[in-house]
Amino acid sequence: MMRKIFRNSLLFAAGLLIFQASFAGNEDRVGQAGATELLINPWARSSGWGGSNSASIQGLESMFWNVAGTAFTRKTEVMFANTQYLVNSGISLNAFGLTQKVGEAGVLGLGVVAMNFGDIDITTTELPEGNIGTFRPQYMNIGVSYAKIFSNRIYGGITIKVISESISNLSAMGVCFDAGIQYVTSIGDRSKERNKDNLHFGIALKNVGPPMKFGEDGLSVRGSLGTGASLTVDQRAAKFELPSLLNIGVTYHYRPNENHKISVAGTFTSNSFSKDQFRLGLEYAFKKYFMLRGGYVYEKDLFDSAKRTTVYTGPTAGVTVEIPFGESSSIDLDYSYREFQRLHQP
Repeated sequence: MMRKIFRNSLLFAAGLLIFQASFAGNEDRVGQAGATELLINPWARSSGWGGSNSASIQGLESMFWNVAGTAFTRKTEVMFANTQYLVNSGISLNAFGLTQKVGEAGVLGLGVVAMNFGDIDITTTELPEGNIGTFRPQYMNIGVSYAKIFSNRIYGGITIKVISESISNLSAMGVCFDAGIQYVTSIGDRSKERNKDNLHFGIALKNVGPPMKFGEDGLSVRGSLGTGASLTVDQRAAKFELPSLLNIGVTYHYRPNENHKISVAGTFTSNSFSKDQFRLGLEYAFKKYFMLRGGYVYEKDLFDSAKRTTVYTGPTAGVTVEIPFGESSSIDLDYSYREFQRLHQP
């Protein structure tokens, strides 16, 4: 009974966002969403793909692109990652994740992503040059997920995330959810092992939740009435929406023999507060020991510096080396690179 309720809930949630996505990609809403750190991928493998592998992503990294993929966790997976965001900007991300198989078909997951902005000078209207100290913004999101194998073809999952943003005298908190489904099938001669489960379809919705709003002392202004008395006025902060989106993807694996695999992937991303995106990716894998991948993300006006609304204008690339450890364990080293340019270059 619980299995049926969970599956129907996922299907309903996916259908709901598909309906919402039909009104997404509105260029007039670019920049109106907040908590856009939820759009930054902290994991190297899927980043090297350009996020095109939402239909076939598996393991802990799936918590970002399509949580259904965490259902492929065999036992326990632990991951740490550091991302240098827009190199030379001084901004970095640190991520930690853990997935654990529970029972025969379920997987629990925990993911934590924190942004580091470094020290920022405190300034006031009276002292615009600063020199009165520094502060460190704190941006963090924590996600708890559950994924399940419904059959040998269908996998589904859901994530609940808590979002926290704060500076020295302002803070905001919010909550949102992600949900995803993956469907695995085969094309070609199914009697051949290399054609088994070589076609993947996936759909995932992300960052769906109520608006957030900043509060605390930073919105208070203290003034004088001119009679010796003083008062404090609290200003009202406007609410802001979360950057919800929908990913629809497909991946095909070609295995010429048991040692080599070539994967081609594509994902369409429908954004509620920015332009829609088309993601393409290609990966070569030698057994489970070495993987080389690349990708590209296209959106409208990408090559027009006057109209472009993203700093990412070039290809992505990544490499993975897996070192066997014990009978069924391994230590994985992942690296990815993504090219970017400044907006509106002269």
